Amino acid sequence: MALSEPPVRPRPQDPATSAPGDVERPRDASPQEEEQSPLGPRGPIKVVHAFWLAGMSCDGCSISVTGATNPSVEQLLTGSISGLPKVMLHHPVLSVENGDEFIHPFELAADGKLDAPYVVIYEGSIADERIAAATNGYFSAMGDKVLDEDRTPFPTAERLRAMAPNAAAVVAIGTCATWGGIPSAAGNPTGSMSVMDFLGADYRSALGLPVINVPGCAPVGDNFTETIAAILLFLQGLGPLPEFDELGRPAWLFSETVHRGCNRAGYYEEGVFAKRYGDKECLVEVGCWGPIVNCNIVSRGAQSHMGGCMAVGGPCIGCTMPGFPDKFAPFYKAPPGSFISATTSRAVGFGIRRLRAMSHDNANREVRWDLVNDGRVPSGWGRVPRPGLLGKTVHFFYEKLQYSGSKKPGRNDRRHYATDLPPRARGMDVVQDKSRPGPKP
Repeated sequence: MALSEPPVRPRPQDPATSAPGDVERPRDASPQEEEQSPLGPRGPIKVVHAFWLAGMSCDGCSISVTGATNPSVEQLLTGSISGLPKVMLHHPVLSVENGDEFIHPFELAADGKLDAPYVVIYEGSIADERIAAATNGYFSAMGDKVLDEDRTPFPTAERLRAMAPNAAAVVAIGTCATWGGIPSAAGNPTGSMSVMDFLGADYRSALGLPVINVPGCAPVGDNFTETIAAILLFLQGLGPLPEFDELGRPAWLFSETVHRGCNRAGYYEEGVFAKRYGDKECLVEVGCWGPIVNCNIVSRGAQSHMGGCMAVGGPCIGCTMPGFPDKFAPFYKAPPGSFISATTSRAVGFGIRRLRAMSHDNANREVRWDLVNDGRVPSGWGRVPRPGLLGKTVHFFYEKLQYSGSKKPGRNDRRHYATDLPPRARGMDVVQDKSRPGPKP
């Protein structure tokens, strides 16, 4: 894809002297520049470079993504998904290259000299490097830069600032990169912030995209790879721009709350709550914030559609939310709002549980058992109580409502069918229906 080089934008100032969000917003390109630029989609694209940068990170996001299955990292790297370009990943841990050979493509991208479109993926929060620069240090760096003939570590924050304007998209992965996360919690000494805070509200990529956020601590790997695949389809001209919400999250992945898909939500509705960890009921009163947290881990699972916080008995602590961790502390303590909601749920659930129990007991019986042998259940496993007068009365009126406007099952239309018993057999009792001496259940 040998294409002419776009005009090189002026390099931003050093982070030690500039404000954290001091990033040049790309001007709108003219039609002639778009035609000449290798940054925009002119499909079909054969290769897209993905540059992975890490700030204040535990590398949990990288580990999570390598376990993705739908699609997998291997499918993206080999271009085995029909229609998608091959992804050339430049990752500080996964890449085979090292030293200057590894850093060289980053420099080409920052200078606008890369011969293919690229995306920047940032993991971890961005520390305020001015704080460290005041003592001739740094917080997070990758590679070196030459200053006055001395090679000094090159902060990843400065590398992001240099690469972001020419990138087709900037993707923040994990809660540290999307919202600041634990490194930006109250009392931190690093001034950590999110990619969105660092680049500012006016930032737009070469394709006009704001920062794309895939939160989670660690994020669900499939959420990230699916988002990347959707972006690649857009770059390839095979699909529309995916829908993102007002905070840049993939809307189809983060529009629902944890509680709506939780396998324990039915207990909440009936007002039944866990009292200790390990109980099967709703976890709201042992510190679960699921009713207000946007996350799909209950439906997708942590990996390979298995696991997930609530599925394995852990309460949701809100790790995908911008307010994490400060607004969800102290962990494992019932949220203040749960007092009102849980009390209301208990009051309403008391009646709901009893009405459902009556319907359950009625539906848990064969129709035949209600009509013959005085309602006894022919089970040798245990004694099944017969319905009482209250239950019979309730379900008499329940069936009236159930079949109002329709016909109750049964052949009461006086027509004959080929499968009907002959007249002499109609009304005949089977052995089990006849009254006979013997122990009663």
